[in-house]
Amino acid sequence: MAEKIVVGGLELEFLHSKDTTNGSLDMFKVVVQPNSRMPVPHYHESWDETVYGLVGTLNLRVDGQDITVGPGQSVFIKRGIVHSFSNDTQEPVTCLSVLTPGVLGPAYFREIGALVAKGPPDPVLMKEIMLRYRLIPVAPGA
Repeated sequence: MAEKIVVGGLELEFLHSKDTTNGSLDMFKVVVQPNSRMPVPHYHESWDETVYGLVGTLNLRVDGQDITVGPGQSVFIKRGIVHSFSNDTQEPVTCLSVLTPGVLGPAYFREIGALVAKGPPDPVLMKEIMLRYRLIPVAPGA
């Protein structure tokens, strides 16, 4: 059975993780609720990310460019590239995310989800968790 993790307005369903693929990939379905608070712009040093649209339209900012991903469309985000995303529609958006190689796993999302569930997260603690899992936050507009 796939694991579901809630992080504020995000619901992730892990289909495969670094733990079940011997580090080959992490794969999860993510539902992004409308007008939800999203992660700060960030990049990954150790993995690439591919986002494939299933339902609705996700707005991404990748390396300074605005990109929309709808059903059947995808975007490849190479490691080291700053990116962020949002759902600016009035309907939930569902995408499939694949991280290669699989070095993140569900533990990061569990920890961030627990922090967010307590109320507005402490930015210092959020940054600490991100850095521990090798997600590098970047100030908006930087």
